[in-house]
Amino acid sequence: MAKARGTAAYLVGIDLGTTNTVVAYADASDTSAGLRLFDIEQLLAPGEVGPRPLLPSLRFHPAAGELAQDALRLPWSTPDVAGVQDAVTGTLARVLGGQVPGRLVASAKSWLSHAQVDRHAPILPWGAADDVARVSPVAASASYLAYVRAAWNARFPDAPLERQELVLTIPASFDEGARALTVEAANIAGLPALRLVEEPQAAFYDFLHRHRDDLRVQLAGTRRILVVDVGGGTTDFSLIDVSFDEDENEPQFTRSGVGNHLILGGDNMDLALAHLVETRMASGADGGMKLSAARLSQLMERCRAAKEVLLSQDAPDKATVTLLGAGSRLIGGTRSVEITREEVATMIIDGFFPLVDASDMARKGRAGIVAFGLPYAQDAAITRHLASFLQQHPGALPDTLLLNGGVFRADALARRLADTLTHWRGAPVTVLHNDNPDVAVARGAVAYALARRGQAPRIGGGSPRSYFLVLGDAGKDQRAVCILPRGANSGEEIRLLERRFALRLGRPVRFHLASSTGETGTPPQLGHIVDLKDGDFVRLPPLASVLHDPANPADKREITVQLATVMTEVGTLEVHCVAEDKASLRWLLEFQLRAGEDPDDDADTVPPRVREALDKIERIFGGKAQKVEPKEVRQLRQHLEQGLGGREGWDTALLRQLFDALLQRARGRRRSAEHERVWLNLAGWCLRPGYGDALDSWRIDQLWAMFDTGVQHHKDSQVCAEWWTLWRRVTGGLDAARQLRLLDDFAFNLQADAAQRSSRPVTLVNGSADDMLRLGASLERIPGSYKAEVGAWLLKRLEKTRGRTDAGDAHSLWALARVGARQPFHGSAHEVVDAQTAAEWLDKLLMLDWKKTEAAAFAASHIARMTGDRSRDIGDAQRAAIIARLKGIGAPDTWIAMVREMVQLDEASTKRILGEALPPGLKLLA
Repeated sequence: MAKARGTAAYLVGIDLGTTNTVVAYADASDTSAGLRLFDIEQLLAPGEVGPRPLLPSLRFHPAAGELAQDALRLPWSTPDVAGVQDAVTGTLARVLGGQVPGRLVASAKSWLSHAQVDRHAPILPWGAADDVARVSPVAASASYLAYVRAAWNARFPDAPLERQELVLTIPASFDEGARALTVEAANIAGLPALRLVEEPQAAFYDFLHRHRDDLRVQLAGTRRILVVDVGGGTTDFSLIDVSFDEDENEPQFTRSGVGNHLILGGDNMDLALAHLVETRMASGADGGMKLSAARLSQLMERCRAAKEVLLSQDAPDKATVTLLGAGSRLIGGTRSVEITREEVATMIIDGFFPLVDASDMARKGRAGIVAFGLPYAQDAAITRHLASFLQQHPGALPDTLLLNGGVFRADALARRLADTLTHWRGAPVTVLHNDNPDVAVARGAVAYALARRGQAPRIGGGSPRSYFLVLGDAGKDQRAVCILPRGANSGEEIRLLERRFALRLGRPVRFHLASSTGETGTPPQLGHIVDLKDGDFVRLPPLASVLHDPANPADKREITVQLATVMTEVGTLEVHCVAEDKASLRWLLEFQLRAGEDPDDDADTVPPRVREALDKIERIFGGKAQKVEPKEVRQLRQHLEQGLGGREGWDTALLRQLFDALLQRARGRRRSAEHERVWLNLAGWCLRPGYGDALDSWRIDQLWAMFDTGVQHHKDSQVCAEWWTLWRRVTGGLDAARQLRLLDDFAFNLQADAAQRSSRPVTLVNGSADDMLRLGASLERIPGSYKAEVGAWLLKRLEKTRGRTDAGDAHSLWALARVGARQPFHGSAHEVVDAQTAAEWLDKLLMLDWKKTEAAAFAASHIARMTGDRSRDIGDAQRAAIIARLKGIGAPDTWIAMVREMVQLDEASTKRILGEALPPGLKLLA
């Protein structure tokens, strides 16, 4: 019988896992009927559909005509929300991914928390060939939820999923950005109304529900529970304190701690096994064997299946891992390797759960493995991360352990973790029974929904983190004020009354936040000042918005606001600016989730003579006409440096203040050629590299509005040169569409014949070959295929000019290094030139005399730079040749190191590859 619109017939829990998606539900009107699993209809083989409780969180993107339409027919017909025709989801996707390399989308959930890439960009499958359709991590996640919605609605047409009471689970360690992206994915899937619950809590809610009739017995001696949830892509720790009130019949629960985000889980174990198998396969291959990224992904799927077999109950002594040959070598190229149950258990137990001391700390630093583009945790030892977590949450060590995740089906792993905790506390721990780790989180999400209705025990504790507002833009003292204390209740708005902010309507505003899960020392309260250097604080994406009065959008007055913070019932953080004199006037600040770097807050504070500098800018470019000699215009930069110091020492905060002053006076640049040259030069310098401050995207939008009008003094060659220098300097802030627009002008200036040039529109600014060379090399967000064309032009240019001028060769080689770099500075790694093209360029560079042409060695070191990502890295033999040549000419050790291993560029290399220094305090993690 259909329910009235707006009334939920079912309580539904969805575990959107890295490996599998699981759905559980209960009848909202008869919860005594218990919790049930929703068997999801999915393709099991071409043309074969069947229900399964687990939907593998995988997508397979077949080639055109690879699968017949009848083979893909499902009981429903809905388009793919990710926009890929004939995409396969679930069990068949896993089967096909194990057979055909390079077409499987996996680990989308892990990508949601990878802030160094654009999570809205189509980058998956990672390292796929150009003819393979790609989707973004957000779109992939949305597609799994949309698939579940379609399957549910086909089975319950009178109770569509979007009208039910939904709970979606997320890792406890997800930051606010990843949580917001998860909610966005649900909206795309047509599920706009839901709540979030953390996965370790959900696992415990499942335990509470299963033992609801004997909780006092089950937890009689328990005072602190440690929940360890090791999923396919993440590891989560949570502490839950248990108390008994003499007047209460049941125990009370308070969540007292959660861990920081760890991209460490079953995928890492599968990768470790794949490396072992690859090594064994290579030992029997002529000339060795190193798999491509796509083939390694295929091997990981085979190793995952073998791991699950060998770690299951009544497992065989060994299993065979077979990797099919590729293409015409499908049969002859097939290789098989046996791995034993003992060696798999030993590798995973000793590698991921080693015996460590309670005082050990997890190693920190850059990712130890960058596989398929994901920055896995540097330290693979889950037990060491657990030791660090417990040190951050002082008090009694946990006496009870609840384990969740498929890996704990292996008794040896569960025993190792229990033994480790027993060793630390000097007494045995109680291990709570988890009857089905694969589905416990989904069932627990339903139990959470019951708890919210008062029909089951509920875990208290409020917000698992404290949130802080960073004071100042770049203060050395690293101070922050608490705006939401840990433990704050969901839905309860907290206003920071002690702090007021003067903001101007119509102008962007931004705030920097940090969070902490630790509780060392006195827990911070609302308004307390903390030092970010003293503790384990995590910087969050900046909050930014442009405030407008809805009653008068043109109003530019300055108003006083306060910050109001709430942990929403959905489970996400919201921060509002609230007008002090009119509480109904409020603006929601949104997290800026596009990839990019924030400035290092150790940057120097703004120099005291900024006001004088702004006055100088006003004198030259201000609205009031002033008699200014051309010489004074030309010397503006020198005059600014006299008061502020050399411009290379201007930090990001100062640079952006100067840019904002220039932007407000942009019309003044048209007064003369001298004005325009100076304005373009200073504006580009002050906004470089186009990002680094939370408001830079807004600044770029304002600057881009000038692009189509071009320059006023278009016949002045220096004005034209400064125009292209400006855009080169800020390319890091330009999205792909804008960079492609620059590429159009790049192509025209290089390829147009005399007739085309004579009809050039005035707004299309002329550019010399050198101007275009520098510009083209800076366009990191254009597709890799276009970069290959730019590189081919550079190589031809090099052949024509080689030997004429050392400077000409150096410029071309510098540009080639930038275009062919394995690690982009502001672009995404999926946009680099393919590895085969890079290898061909290196072959040509190896033909040059590096002793005479040092720039060739510099270019080769960047094109051959080690990333750890097989889809980008060159072959081992060529790498060895590059290293040998670099050593032979006495190249700097840093050049050799970047080819041999994964390293971060030093300041000198960064300055050279970018063409100029970054603002002080701004670091590129590349």
